[in-house]
Amino acid sequence: MTTFPRVKICCISSVEEARLAIQLGAAAIGLVGPMPSGPGVISNELIQEITKTIPPPIATFVLTSETSVKNIIEHHQLVQTNTIQLVDMLEEGSYQELKTALPTTKIVQVIHVLDDRSVEEAITISREVDAILLDSGNPNLPIKELGGTGRVHNWDLSKQIRAAVKVPVFLAGGLNANNVQQAIQEVRPFGLDLCSGVRTEGKLDVIKLKAFFKEIWAANF
Repeated sequence: MTTFPRVKICCISSVEEARLAIQLGAAAIGLVGPMPSGPGVISNELIQEITKTIPPPIATFVLTSETSVKNIIEHHQLVQTNTIQLVDMLEEGSYQELKTALPTTKIVQVIHVLDDRSVEEAITISREVDAILLDSGNPNLPIKELGGTGRVHNWDLSKQIRAAVKVPVFLAGGLNANNVQQAIQEVRPFGLDLCSGVRTEGKLDVIKLKAFFKEIWAANF
């Protein structure tokens, strides 16, 4: 039986964009909170407004750059999504504290795939979270890149991570209709996550979105 990857459309900026993404096949939407860089940032008030319109079983991800459990919880309370996507590493507190405080909320940790150390990092953290998301940012820069780069990273490393962990793996970074079949065949991720690959001048593009889903459904698993 063929299982197609779930698709998360990120950088959703309005109720209309959310409805369009879901109508065309998205299983999840990404809503970007305050970030040091990157596209798609919207207010917490708008995130909550959009979230209230999303029907089950669609997943609503808030992307947070907060790095302490206390601040992550406070951010979540403002937006009320069913999933938290941590785009940076925890610096204060633990994943267990976060899960205890928010027992019905899924925790997804982003791993920015840079080198072999990213593989070990992903394996270790995967034991603590509900899923991991492999992206192409660079948190080591003076102004951190925490997603939305539009760049493809080393899929060989992503493949190693996917094979080594027991939780679902989302693949992000530079995905579009032209490379998604290759991404699926090489990495075999649980889910795909994209922002710029289905946008034109920052707006969700129906033609690009339809083309992306068409390529997924035509992929040779």
